Amino acid sequence: MKFKIGYVGVGLMGGPMVKRLTSLGWSVRGYDIVAQRSSTGSVAEAVAGADVVLLNLPTNEAVEDVLEKLIPVLRAPQLVVDFSTIPVDACRAHAARVLKASGCRWVDAPVSGGPPAVEAGTLTVMAGGEAEDLERIAPLMKDIAGRCTRMGPVGAGLAAKMINQLIVGVGHAMLGEAVGLCEKAGIDAARIPECLAGGYADSNVMKAYWPRMVQRDFAPRGYVRQLLKDLEMVSAWAKNLQSSTPVMDSALEAYRELKKKGHGELDTSAVVKLYL
Repeated sequence: MKFKIGYVGVGLMGGPMVKRLTSLGWSVRGYDIVAQRSSTGSVAEAVAGADVVLLNLPTNEAVEDVLEKLIPVLRAPQLVVDFSTIPVDACRAHAARVLKASGCRWVDAPVSGGPPAVEAGTLTVMAGGEAEDLERIAPLMKDIAGRCTRMGPVGAGLAAKMINQLIVGVGHAMLGEAVGLCEKAGIDAARIPECLAGGYADSNVMKAYWPRMVQRDFAPRGYVRQLLKDLEMVSAWAKNLQSSTPVMDSALEAYRELKKKGHGELDTSAVVKLYL
């Protein structure tokens, strides 16, 4: 059975997600926080009467701002599902605050895959929350994602997202170094994916980003500043866990340098610029 959805988010991911859900027969009322518009007029009205409230916001500050408007109108058994990438501790604090104020429970569900995966319904969702809450929204996640994995209680999905961003961020920086080495060594960098296919070095990251690095296809698709923001978050999380991450620290410096040179709006594959 499909339920009513209230969606508060931004166009990059929110637009395609609302469009997909609507096309599949879900009842969705949305509010775009950037355009500050909604068919219902306000954030509160967008989620009024919704069974599930979906959030997809760019920063923790944006989540806090939206919660100021939502908490007065949230009522159990509404369920809040947050797709935003925010600090793990902040997520747990938001969940506790919402539960205390309204009785509503919280699922953190950060995603991987970007707008193309939203349109295709192939997102990877890393979820944290009560098992029964994930079971409740299973039909919704089936229409949104190719994979939804419960990693544990609230915050566990974001912890998994930190690992995802660590691997992806370091992977981009490593590929950038490798493309630079190929070109300086005089070998055909474009043939590397073919040469290494099926081996230990083969990966989805290389298949997706290596050709764009070689072709200098630095369109604004992933955005350097977005991955930089995410890696800054991972770094802070690791420090809170008193964990040493020297490889990630080096990659993080590469993204800081790339942004400093004015490439903050380019795709993350533009990190190759630093190694040529």
